[in-house]
Amino acid sequence: MVTELLQKYIWLVQTFVRVGKNGLTLNEITDRWESRFDLPYSRRTFNNHRAAVEEVFGIKIECNRSTNSYFIDYSEDVSDENAESAWLINTFTVNNILSLGKQRLSGRVSVEDIPSGHLYLTGIMEAMTEGVEIEIVYQKYTAANAETLTLRPYAVKEFAKRWYLIAYCVEREGIRVYGLDRVKELHTTTRSFKMPKGFDVDELFATSFGIYLPEGKARIVKFKVSEAEARFLRDLPLHKSQEELETHNGYVTFSIFVCPDKNLLMELCKYGSRIEILSPTDLREQIASELRAAANIYN
Repeated sequence: MVTELLQKYIWLVQTFVRVGKNGLTLNEITDRWESRFDLPYSRRTFNNHRAAVEEVFGIKIECNRSTNSYFIDYSEDVSDENAESAWLINTFTVNNILSLGKQRLSGRVSVEDIPSGHLYLTGIMEAMTEGVEIEIVYQKYTAANAETLTLRPYAVKEFAKRWYLIAYCVEREGIRVYGLDRVKELHTTTRSFKMPKGFDVDELFATSFGIYLPEGKARIVKFKVSEAEARFLRDLPLHKSQEELETHNGYVTFSIFVCPDKNLLMELCKYGSRIEILSPTDLREQIASELRAAANIYN
């Protein structure tokens, strides 16, 4: 039920994004709704949906009284991939498009099987909106048995084709990160909680690479790549802090400001001989050691 409602809210937002600031009259909205969902659409239902869209996504559907048309102001911000609400809208919209595409364009749409845990995403979002604790049964990859945990859902984050929940764990008495694909059960409670003042998930992970919570001090990591490889890194930076430093003898030097962790180590090793870590020295030695160990397997 929650998923179906979210899909309808998202359809409403996307409809207004497409028409821009000229907006739509209630009759035009009703016609489009009935054409899409084959259901009647009353003014009361529309107003309820307007209120829900503002509450869930923070997007206000306004009314121009002079033309009796409804619109989303600054709708280009809603369609911007960097907008705060865009990640959720895009997740459901793309999933719907791909599902329809696989049905109507058989043999022409190929989608990876991604263990992203969408089954629980809507339930977590609902708990976040209502500010209530959840209980999950969680199975770690490294544990023999699942455990039941009480969580205060603070945020969700996507990384490497997986969704993660950032939450305060009552049993662990601290913030932890949980992969949604490892959640076996989820139950919403009626126990409310207060968000920490000023909490921002992007700030929390500002000096992290991937999904590990930052540990220790962030450091400047310098590396160089060929000019060809640099073109890819300019379009898809290794980290938000990435800066281009210089070009010399066919190589480009970049830097990032992060807390080196296992995720970063794995990512850098992935590039193999296409990247050279210049500093810090200990990270350079770690990369060299990992690559030597991998090469020894094939000797």
